[in-house]
Amino acid sequence: MAMDGIINIVLSLIFIGLSFWAIQCIRLEVFLKRPQGAQAKTLQVFISIALGHLVATFFSDYFGWTVLLKQLFTS
Repeated sequence: MAMDGIINIVLSLIFIGLSFWAIQCIRLEVFLKRPQGAQAKTLQVFISIALGHLVATFFSDYFGWTVLLKQLFTS
């Protein structure tokens, strides 16, 4: 149980970092009034956290489902 928590934290941090890196190629200045301002940077961070959390949750659920499937066929 504790190991699952550590894995979920690590996955979340990795995917938040990857999503922040991926968002850098999006031209947000088209949608924002002041793209170099602090609010724009905060928005990028929040979008990265939300996207990274969604992807990490997907992978965590997927790994959990594979464990459940393995238990189904070994029982």
